[in-house]
Amino acid sequence: MTTSTAAEPQAPAPRQRRLQTEIPGPVSRALQERRANAVAAGVASTLPAYITSASGGLLTDADGNVLIDFGSGIAVTSVGHSAPEVVDRVREQAALFTHTCFMVTPYEGYVEVCEALAELTPGDHAKKSVLFNSGAEAVENAVKIARTATGRQAVVVFDHAYHGRTNLTMGMTAKSVPYKHGFGPFAPEVYRVPGSYPYRDGLAGPEAARQAIDRIEKQIGGDQVAAVVLEPIQGEGGFIEPAPGFLPAISAWCKANGVVFVADEVQTGFCRTGNWFASQHEDVIPDLVCTAKGIAGGLPLAAVTGRAELLDAVGPGGLGGTYGGNPIACAAALGAIETMRNDGLTGSAKRIEELVLPRLRALAEETGVIGDVRGRGAMLAAEFVKPGTNEPDADLTKRIAAACHAQGVVVLTCGTYGNIVRLLPPLSLSNELLDEGLAVLEYAIATEARK
Repeated sequence: MTTSTAAEPQAPAPRQRRLQTEIPGPVSRALQERRANAVAAGVASTLPAYITSASGGLLTDADGNVLIDFGSGIAVTSVGHSAPEVVDRVREQAALFTHTCFMVTPYEGYVEVCEALAELTPGDHAKKSVLFNSGAEAVENAVKIARTATGRQAVVVFDHAYHGRTNLTMGMTAKSVPYKHGFGPFAPEVYRVPGSYPYRDGLAGPEAARQAIDRIEKQIGGDQVAAVVLEPIQGEGGFIEPAPGFLPAISAWCKANGVVFVADEVQTGFCRTGNWFASQHEDVIPDLVCTAKGIAGGLPLAAVTGRAELLDAVGPGGLGGTYGGNPIACAAALGAIETMRNDGLTGSAKRIEELVLPRLRALAEETGVIGDVRGRGAMLAAEFVKPGTNEPDADLTKRIAAACHAQGVVVLTCGTYGNIVRLLPPLSLSNELLDEGLAVLEYAIATEARK
């Protein structure tokens, strides 16, 4: 607990937010009662304010409250809610046809998305893609491709990793509760090694990479490894940006040992970190790139993109799925990609970083409860600790998030220790909305840090 004799902070007055009721309000609470009788309890919601419409960076709930969105549906609506080019293309495609299954009778939209992915992902080598529905599907299929291409079985992942909720990707994910607990046994031949967590391990990137590589070589054997799978910036594990030099060293080791280097860019991809892909910050060229979330402006689409010879190692019929690359989702993706290009959303992500990081760092100095401020572009985080220590403070983190929600700002938490507030605003978010939302976050931190 901290104490202060300074005046109590005052909640910022709403500007573009609208607070008609408490949040969640009575209509949302009634919907929550209906949900309790119909929806599985295992599906949780961060903020049970039921949304009726959304535009840009604003959400309107069933009670008429208007909330600022700092979550983007977990990095999905990067182009903003109801982005015009996405909406127009979806309407046009839905009027033509909604589904044929690309594996039965194909269509041009799937091909167009794969062509765009070949152009946008890192590297100028020949590339091909295969489309799916979710990030977990993409990661699981990247492993299938790597195992087929190499004839090896072992898959290496890292501490604090998150890769999905299928059986294989649960095994690849680090955190037990809520993602893995009680769901085993998991797929074999998945091995976990230390990553790079600069705030907590204090290691330079090359040193952290040597530690990971030493573990791989001693406990698995480099000639047994099909793939090394990692997030260039870890998402659910805590928005952990590895120390400079870590990713290039791991990539170089993979190349030297015939191991497929898989970048899980599900959360980091499509302009989120100020580049089209986070791997590009250190000029790393993955063999395979997994994408989803921001690719299609809110519709379910995912992809594995990579070296053509790797994708073609799997025989006909070995990859696919009934809904993978659905025509409406492909239309949305083409609209989202066009919006990112035309609106310069890599630059918008950098603008958000330049506005947010100084304010978070100032809060760290003022409050003493933020151990680390980190991130790139519009993928930013504050790690909360007990004052004077680096002991995680998950309770404070929950209270800060709840205080933001009560004031009409949607923020998310994450981290192995549950002590991270993460910010994932739409890249199209205006400076005015960003400022208003940050003022609420600052109020929440200052208020809760006193308790």
